[in-house]
Amino acid sequence: MLELKNISFTYLKDKVINNVSFAISKGKNVAIIGESGCGKSTLLKLIYGLYDLDEGEIWHGDKPIRGPKYNLIPGEDYIKYLAQDFDLMPYITVEENVGKFLSNIYKDKKKARVASLLELVEMSEFAKVKAKYLSGGQQQRVALARVLALEPELLLLDEPFSQIDSFRKKNLQRNVFNYLKEKQISCIIATHDSTEVLSFSDETIVMRNGKVIAIDTPKTLYEKPSSAYIASLFGEVNQIPIHLLNPSKEPQTEELVYPHQLQIVEISKLEVVIKQSYFKGNHYLIESTFKNNTVFFNNPFDLELGTIVYLGLVV
Repeated sequence: MLELKNISFTYLKDKVINNVSFAISKGKNVAIIGESGCGKSTLLKLIYGLYDLDEGEIWHGDKPIRGPKYNLIPGEDYIKYLAQDFDLMPYITVEENVGKFLSNIYKDKKKARVASLLELVEMSEFAKVKAKYLSGGQQQRVALARVLALEPELLLLDEPFSQIDSFRKKNLQRNVFNYLKEKQISCIIATHDSTEVLSFSDETIVMRNGKVIAIDTPKTLYEKPSSAYIASLFGEVNQIPIHLLNPSKEPQTEELVYPHQLQIVEISKLEVVIKQSYFKGNHYLIESTFKNNTVFFNNPFDLELGTIVYLGLVV
């Protein structure tokens, strides 16, 4: 189990990580989400041992994880970290990059292992290609295969699918996260992609200004967000006075409502003016205004700008 105990870290004057604590069980996939600059990437680097803590402790089982003050070469053998720069060697081939840290004693086993990993990330056909000739997305897939080569106990991924084409990303995510579950490899992924959070994480950690503000299952955080900030990490969200949707409620209370939870009704207190429509494939995301406040809702068809409609909750 990985355990962080009240850790803090400062770059210059301000704390980038402020009194963070949590624990992760073996084989769990945990997503860290939050706005840019909230400390996600720094937290992964601290767990890997790239920086020295100001305060607190990090433990993996009975082993402390310490920074450069205590280790000539930062990092631990049983932890692998995939940064956003990939760190591939440009002048050797894809298969040589993936097998870089594998033993040469049993060459047949090494060859089979590399081939299996390249198949996992759908890069088999590029095995003999030098890394410098690959696109950013292809390099990212090779880097994923390389950090999996030695089957670490803990895997730290920083935006690992950010440069991969959307048509390939979903299948690759399924392959990788199913593999991690099968091998019982613990994983922490820092991401902006709510799909990675909702579909693949067992638990989600929400960060803001260097602090952990929520830890729960992605389903709970999505369905019962405790703040507009948390809800906004999963997409557009509206803050609507609840009495406009339910007249029996107190007017001072506001409700967090996702666009798919609103629909056009014959009459209600929530009268909006259509401002813009965005085609989303199987529906339109409609941007409207209510007393100078923006309200988003989903609709099966486009709406003419300036149209007045009434909104209510989807039953």
